[in-house]
Amino acid sequence: MNTNNRWLLPEGVDEILPPKAILLEQICRKIIDLYTTWGYEFVIPPMVEYLESLLTATGEDLDLQTYKITDQISGRLMGVRADITPQVARIDAHLMKQDTPTRLCYLGSVLHSRSDSFGDSRSPLQLGAELFGHAGVSSDIEIVKLMLATLNSLEIDNICIDIGHIGIFRSLISESKLTPEKEMEVFEIVKRKAKDELKKFYKKLKINDNSSKALLDLVDLHGDVSILEDATKSIAKFFPEVKKHINEIKAVSESIADEPNLSINVDLAELRGYNYHTGMIYTAYVPDEGKGVAFGGRYDDIGRAFGRARPATGFSADVKQLLELHNCEKVKITRIFAPSDSDPALKKKIKDLREQGKIVVQELEGQKHTAVEMNCSLSLIHENNDWIIKDNKK
Repeated sequence: MNTNNRWLLPEGVDEILPPKAILLEQICRKIIDLYTTWGYEFVIPPMVEYLESLLTATGEDLDLQTYKITDQISGRLMGVRADITPQVARIDAHLMKQDTPTRLCYLGSVLHSRSDSFGDSRSPLQLGAELFGHAGVSSDIEIVKLMLATLNSLEIDNICIDIGHIGIFRSLISESKLTPEKEMEVFEIVKRKAKDELKKFYKKLKINDNSSKALLDLVDLHGDVSILEDATKSIAKFFPEVKKHINEIKAVSESIADEPNLSINVDLAELRGYNYHTGMIYTAYVPDEGKGVAFGGRYDDIGRAFGRARPATGFSADVKQLLELHNCEKVKITRIFAPSDSDPALKKKIKDLREQGKIVVQELEGQKHTAVEMNCSLSLIHENNDWIIKDNKK
């Protein structure tokens, strides 16, 4: 590498500088404190694990995102985590060993081998909360409400939450009598919402049964919560098990209907995380942001591979992305400049201010820079035998 380029970082790997870095830290503390008040206990999983543990039940997508390295001690393959959720599921299944519902939260850096789209960070700071041990819709409701509370705590407004349910597609495709290869073709077509392509697919195979009709209808079932009634009429009457999934979405939607500045979109053809999620999925969006800002869903029985199957639901977000959405201009960091002086009264004043949480920057001996140049809006001035704080005149 050219010596002039040694400061360059890899593409998609970023760093946070002042003053944003301290704001990021404050946001992290604020959110973890919020989760604590909801009964979520904080865990810190390791940055690397053996690969077979790290990728358990996560599907091909996470495998492609994970950096692989060889452990020089055991010779086994390890991975640098690309998602913390499977690690937390391992902790619940293998280490916590509780029969009661378990609430865990986490915060840590992850590393992606590739970006999801151009310009995306490959080193997100992942924050999340997971609820294990309860299969009912009330745990999904709690997670969705906590996800919204997270965004609200950062004054992120005009949220749109998109709700889907993997179980609906699974129920319909299981009745299709297609080969696994053909089922995967249908999955890819529905994921793209390519209804005309799906019609041609069924026409070519001469299929015109209830399953094919329902899957064609599914592509169009997205919009406000009123589409749940359409889904009940067009699909649930032929597939009663789908009614349960529809009612779960309805219950979550009704539980958050009175949230201010929130719009709800239902998309029954949304198949994000199909190989991982087993039930409801939910994504939060905000205006002018081209991608979701928080993602969640149900992923029951992921702990089976760790010896203990448990229902689970949770969500995660990238705190770096939330920092960009947070109104940083409202957060004013006040710095106080103190002169280089050996006066004991000044030393005590500085000590007292710092104990109060104030930021005091003391002038170094021989320093020629002014308080304003040191980014201090206030200064300690000696007047009337006392050290007092005054505004700096620019």
